[in-house]
Amino acid sequence: MPRSILAAALALLLPAAPCVAQPPTPVLYSDVTLIDGTGAPPRAHIDVLVRGDWIASIGPHGRVKAEGARTVDLAGHYMIPGLIDSHVHLATPPDRAAALAELRRNLYGGVTGVRDMADDLRAIADLAREAEQGEIEAPDIAFAALMAGPSFFADPRVAAASRGFAPGTAPWMQAIDSRTDLPLAVSRAKGTGADAIKIYADLPPALVAAIAAEAHRQGLLVWTHSAIFPTRPADVLAAGPDAISHVCYLAYQVEPVMLANYEDHTPVHENLLAAKGEDPAMAKLFAEMQRRGIVLDATGALFVRMESERAKHPERAPLRCTGKTTARLTAQAYRAGVTISAGTDNGGPPDFPWPAVHDEIFFLVHQAGMPPLQAIRAATLNGALAMGRAQQTGTVQAGKLADFVVLTEDPLSAIENIRSIAMTVKRGREYPRADFRPKEH
Repeated sequence: MPRSILAAALALLLPAAPCVAQPPTPVLYSDVTLIDGTGAPPRAHIDVLVRGDWIASIGPHGRVKAEGARTVDLAGHYMIPGLIDSHVHLATPPDRAAALAELRRNLYGGVTGVRDMADDLRAIADLAREAEQGEIEAPDIAFAALMAGPSFFADPRVAAASRGFAPGTAPWMQAIDSRTDLPLAVSRAKGTGADAIKIYADLPPALVAAIAAEAHRQGLLVWTHSAIFPTRPADVLAAGPDAISHVCYLAYQVEPVMLANYEDHTPVHENLLAAKGEDPAMAKLFAEMQRRGIVLDATGALFVRMESERAKHPERAPLRCTGKTTARLTAQAYRAGVTISAGTDNGGPPDFPWPAVHDEIFFLVHQAGMPPLQAIRAATLNGALAMGRAQQTGTVQAGKLADFVVLTEDPLSAIENIRSIAMTVKRGREYPRADFRPKEH
């Protein structure tokens, strides 16, 4: 047999040499003004070196070793951490095209993380995996499985998010009562891949506390409404959640008779709050939140916008709180030292070019009195705390994920400049704003 033929035959029989993936080229983001998300003042003339998904080092311009790196000159630009929307709903009901469009809009609008607050987790788990792997243009997604009292499960949203299951029996949307095997229920929820249990509605204080304790025992976060009905806010806080949603609901603490269930949408009696200055009942709640380190997902812009819309449509039912009271409570919480994140509970119109979280940031500055530096922290580090991922993201620091936004204008001189986006970088991948085109669905 000719030697060439023999060699070819042997090549077919022998295993191929392994294909070794080449490490990605490091990238040096050079000479930028860095607002790192910790609340520290901005630092000018900073270099940020990224290797793969991670920030390798940060230092003064010209002092970061970056052999073989591609350099991106950012002189005159500003860098902030990737924004985090700590309250979204992406799959009630599941609509993959709509979810992809919203996620893409968020990413190109500077959002690198979102907290999904209960949906059809069959769809959400897929989206979360694809987002983390960079298979879709999307922020990273943390998500919760929901638990509530049996009466809540007449809500039509349950059927929309748990097709194929009787209401209250899906592992990600479970009805809980005094007969429930809580370790099993939490284990079923954990099996969906959820990061947290969301305790939602129609549960007494003892069950709220028991669910929270079991979730924590099994290594899950606990996210709740700030009032669970008939459980008052003080009892919600006593259960030790990691984060609570809707600053408005905290005002139910002053009600002489607590609403029996979530479905009763009787507004808070705002006249029971102090007419001027700090409300003492709210001050006690905020002090407890600050002591326990509970994050407040205020969702303030939603109430302000809905009140504005209702002014044009007075036939609509009143909200639980007015926009003015929502802003006042958020401002008091901020002054009390509560950790406030930026959540929206609202994706906004599908044809709008910017993420809804921008409006929440504007609310925190213009109506709740936060300085822009602290509002950026609310929408970055505090959002990462709410997600349970502050060790990985939320600030621009060495050893954390390369999640950040490059701006052409200073957001501290005007918070609206968070929309001067040159590019979003998420897990080291660049998404230039110029590449964004809204997608119809």
